[in-house]
Amino acid sequence: MGKGKGFGKVILFNEHIVVYGVPSVVSGIEQATTAIVEQSKGKGWSLDDCRPATPGYKEDKFEQQKDSIVRVLKAAGINPARKPIKITFGGNLVAASGIGASAASCVALARALSDEFHLGFADDRINEIAYEGERAYHGTPSGVDNTAATYGGLLWFVRGTPNVMERIKIKEPVEIVMGNTGIVANTSAVVAGVRERKKKYPEKYNKIFVAAKELVCDARKAIESFDLKKVGRLMDENHKQLQAIELSCKELDFLVELARGQGALGAKLTGGGCGGNVVALTPGRVLQEKVAKAIEKEGFKALRTRIGVSA
Repeated sequence: MGKGKGFGKVILFNEHIVVYGVPSVVSGIEQATTAIVEQSKGKGWSLDDCRPATPGYKEDKFEQQKDSIVRVLKAAGINPARKPIKITFGGNLVAASGIGASAASCVALARALSDEFHLGFADDRINEIAYEGERAYHGTPSGVDNTAATYGGLLWFVRGTPNVMERIKIKEPVEIVMGNTGIVANTSAVVAGVRERKKKYPEKYNKIFVAAKELVCDARKAIESFDLKKVGRLMDENHKQLQAIELSCKELDFLVELARGQGALGAKLTGGGCGGNVVALTPGRVLQEKVAKAIEKEGFKALRTRIGVSA
């Protein structure tokens, strides 16, 4: 059998805006999705999805997931009609919106295929294949999710031809809390909505995008100098920018304010928006636990993890 792994991710700055060439900061997290590929005697491919998940997530995403698997197989050069396979997904990454679940599964599958069929794919090729799988979920993805899922660590990402990816050095890994609204978002629809509103209100959106670019450059400097208080303040400001382009919702705003009220240095929505997760900057286990428990007390799921962990 072939085995593979893909990291979960958290976008710290500029989700969606990254699609328009504005830099983004993203980090792999400790949790990951695993994949096992076994050659079988059946026909085509079969799937056993054993990932923990937000209720309804796997059901809502099933058609996209099937399309994604077909795309990954094609990109990897595997014809399941000739080489039937069974795919099993697992791991400790909860399948939910805003945490890079789809990208993690694409990366894990690409690596498992490479392992099982001795294809020898390097990480760059794994990333390319995973991007093709992500098209099923996001239409025209930025590439940031699959990049984080492939390489892990803390990354500076700029979409372009080619994409720019640079590792960001950080003094030490930092604790964060991700709060899950439980809302499964349709990322393709959210992306399309931003695009439509940008066409309708170009002056407003261009102004926000320029400000977001200046903010993320300041954020990178703050991360590299380990000025976590400034990083937190900039996360708060980035959340306002994302609210302005209509990516938030009352549940996200509630969790953001809750985390800040419990002492988080900063908090914002993360990922697709309009549901999914928030991220709170909570350096130290004590603060992390305080914020996580406050989120759980309100009936939401909280993920305790770290950014800046090397792959």
